[in-house]
Amino acid sequence: MPIIIDRLSILADGIAETPAGRLHVAMALPGETVEGAVEAGRIAAPRILSPSPERVKAPCPHYRACGGCVLQHASDRFVEGWKAEVVETALAARDIAAKVARVETSPAFSRRRASFSGRRTKKSTLVGFHARASDTVVEVPECRILRPELLATLPALHEATALGASRKGEMSFALTLSEAGVEVAATGGKEIEPALFQSLAALAEAQDFARLSWNDETIAARRPALQSFGPARVTPPPGAFLQATAEGAAALVAFVTRATEGAAKIADLFAGCGTFALPLARGAEVHAVESEAGMLAALDRGWRAAPGLKKLTHEARDLFRRPLLPDEIARFDALVLDPPRAGAEAQVTEIAASTCTRLAYVSCNPVTFARDAERLTRAGFMLEELIVVDQFRWSAHIELAARFSRA
Repeated sequence: MPIIIDRLSILADGIAETPAGRLHVAMALPGETVEGAVEAGRIAAPRILSPSPERVKAPCPHYRACGGCVLQHASDRFVEGWKAEVVETALAARDIAAKVARVETSPAFSRRRASFSGRRTKKSTLVGFHARASDTVVEVPECRILRPELLATLPALHEATALGASRKGEMSFALTLSEAGVEVAATGGKEIEPALFQSLAALAEAQDFARLSWNDETIAARRPALQSFGPARVTPPPGAFLQATAEGAAALVAFVTRATEGAAKIADLFAGCGTFALPLARGAEVHAVESEAGMLAALDRGWRAAPGLKKLTHEARDLFRRPLLPDEIARFDALVLDPPRAGAEAQVTEIAASTCTRLAYVSCNPVTFARDAERLTRAGFMLEELIVVDQFRWSAHIELAARFSRA
């Protein structure tokens, strides 16, 4: 029976309310009429009877099988509007009326960080992304989101899988494009023994990897895997977090810099390797707080080698268990928050109770951001500017940046 799509879920599935209950429909858009086989409340392969005017031909030949992208069937205009609407709706559910000022979308072929899965089969190997709603590995040699340098590693990843994957297990290859080339952080493989070490080291040399690690053990570090954060150059630990695209990182840094402009002392909370702390140190003294000591050590080395930066201190601290308290926050003129998906509930509670008046908040989860924003607005903060930075083009993933202030 034909059904009409009402809206999209937060995972970008079409949602249809029917007499039999709610249906999730893959690759559907609001207003479309579709039909298809229903299994467990979902139509996985719908037939589009009446397409939306926002429907377009997916540019990637792997789109129907690969689970990496979920919105290539929609126009760029629609995707931008939908992502802005998700953020605004999450805030409205917390009684915060706010509009996204703009959406900054990274171009195709711009992702400089990605994780591939690798498996051995009876006759060969598979390396790729997981299929849609499945643990099946789909090969994606013509992926439209990744930098070409990352795609060029696929033959080497097949070889590494053949060398070191177990028969039943699945490996993960975290790839990062650095200034010195591609680095690979492999996990889930066999334990290292001398023959495997030698084979992997030879592979790293043959493929000219900047760095290769295996189950957190460095196999080859042929060149420093440098990343530029403002005027500083940093070598993060293997597999460390990095903003997904250079364009997205630049947009976020520019927003945070404007939001904290004029502050003499800034605390960067969940600082990582210095994505924000190091550019901000051009104009302010910065205190970087991060739970991973290895990231802070990399940040510190980058700061010490960079000319012209102001004082930058750092502290290894779990901000979920031990957030900065109001008397500590009082030392700073502005704060920067960039927490993981869980948000920063404990830290925001202390910020609300402090004398802080300026805050830049970068989030990768609109739901936890809205929860934290509600706590801030109840404490007198105003949400003055809000943008979406879409580094995960065609996915349901949404990142945003917000500027808060209070008298």
